[in-house]
Amino acid sequence: MSFPQRLSALRKERGMTQQGLADAVQVHITQINRYEGGDSQPTLEVIRKLAIALGVSADMLIFDKGERDPDDSLRFQFEAICQFEEEDKKVAQAVLEGLILKHQAKQSLQRQAAKKRERGA
Repeated sequence: MSFPQRLSALRKERGMTQQGLADAVQVHITQINRYEGGDSQPTLEVIRKLAIALGVSADMLIFDKGERDPDDSLRFQFEAICQFEEEDKKVAQAVLEGLILKHQAKQSLQRQAAKKRERGA
């Protein structure tokens, strides 16, 4: 579901009119209409106000359900890590951070190599 569709659906679920949401967010009703129509994107400040007015997180406004969640195999591992003692949690976090940095460096090198190939072609 796109942002405009999510915004409209959340507003309607809460029984709010466009005018009511506009008043709560302190924007003109035309802006709410543009957001819901996909003709305009709100600023971060307006997204924050929309989230507060609708009683949801900004993530819920922006991302599809499950879009930012880990896949099931990682979710089970993260749940297991939550049971660790604090020191072991820190070790697991350090290992993950190292793997993420390694992955990001690898991606960066691949992008640089692709750019060089493009310039050489």
